[in-house]
Amino acid sequence: MQRWRGLEDIPQDWGRSVVTIGSYDGVHRGHQLIIGRAVDRARELGVPSVVVTFDPHPSEVVRPGSHPPLLAPHHRRAELMAELGVDALLILPFTTEFSKLSPADFVVKVLVDKLHAKLVVEGPNFRFGHKAAGNVEFLTELGHTYDYEVEVVDLFVSGEAGGGEPFSSTLTRRLIAEGDVEGAAEILGRPHRVEGVVVRGAQRGRDLGFPTANVETLPHTAIPADGVYAGWLHVEGEAMPASISVGTNPQFDGTERTVEAYAIDRVGLDLYGLHVAVDFLAFVRGQAKFDSIEALVEAIADDVKRSRELIEAYEAVSGRPK
Repeated sequence: MQRWRGLEDIPQDWGRSVVTIGSYDGVHRGHQLIIGRAVDRARELGVPSVVVTFDPHPSEVVRPGSHPPLLAPHHRRAELMAELGVDALLILPFTTEFSKLSPADFVVKVLVDKLHAKLVVEGPNFRFGHKAAGNVEFLTELGHTYDYEVEVVDLFVSGEAGGGEPFSSTLTRRLIAEGDVEGAAEILGRPHRVEGVVVRGAQRGRDLGFPTANVETLPHTAIPADGVYAGWLHVEGEAMPASISVGTNPQFDGTERTVEAYAIDRVGLDLYGLHVAVDFLAFVRGQAKFDSIEALVEAIADDVKRSRELIEAYEAVSGRPK
C-alpha cells in the first residue's frame, strides 16, 4: 500500500481511482464495510482504491482542546487498511487554512485535481468542507459536473455492544472508558490496542514477583477504565499472554495513571526502550487497595490465573491477535 502525506506526495501521473474519505479512527466493522466496498469497486473498475484521512483529528483544529481519545494511531490504521486491500492511503494535514475550504473547493482540490476520482464511496452521514457544510447529496451533485459517481454504503452495524446501539467510534470510546473492552472488541472486530514505549517505573512489580512492562502510551490514546485486564503484550512480532493493570496504583498511593503489562510465565524479559502494543481481551476486576502487601500479591496471583484462563479459552477458538 502506498502512503502519502499531503497532496504533494501524490504521484504526478496518478490516474483515475475509487476514493473514500473519513477519520476512520479504529477502522471498526462499520468502517470496514465502506472501505471494503471501495476496494471491491476499484477492482471491478480496474483502478486503484484510495483512503483519505486527516491528521490531526479535525475537531482539534476546529475546537482546540476537543481532540477525542484515539482508538488507533495512523500507522495502525494503515496496517488495518492494507489488510483490507487498500492501494493507497492519503493523510491530509488538517490545518486552520484547510478547514476553511468550501465543500466545492475540497472536491476540486482533492478528488478531482489530485486523485481523479472515478467513484467516491461514503457512509450516509458523511460531511465535509468548511463547517461540515457538504453532504453526500452535494457530493453527488458535483459528480455530475466533475465526472465521478457516488455510492453510499450503510455503515450502521449493531450487536450487543452498547445495548444495541449502532457501532461507531464514539460508542467504542465510551465502552473503553467504561472498561467494557469486550464490547469494544465486538465493534472493532478485534481486541482494543494501545501502544507506546516501555519506560522505567517504580519496579514494584519486579519486587513482588510479577515484573511488568510500564508502557508510556501515545498521545490521545483511548485507555480503558482503571482495573485489571486479560490480554496480550506484543513485542517485536510476538504476542505474549499478559495480565494488564491500568490505574494509579493505590496500594502505594500513586497519582500517575499507568498501563502495565505482566507477560505471563515469561522470565528475564528486558523491554526497556522498545515500542510495544497491549491488546485488551477482558476485564478481570476493578482497581483496589489491599490491607497488606501479602494480600496484594495473592490478588495478583489470582489475576494472573484468571487472565490465563480467559486467554486460553479465547485462543482455543480464535487464536492470538496479530
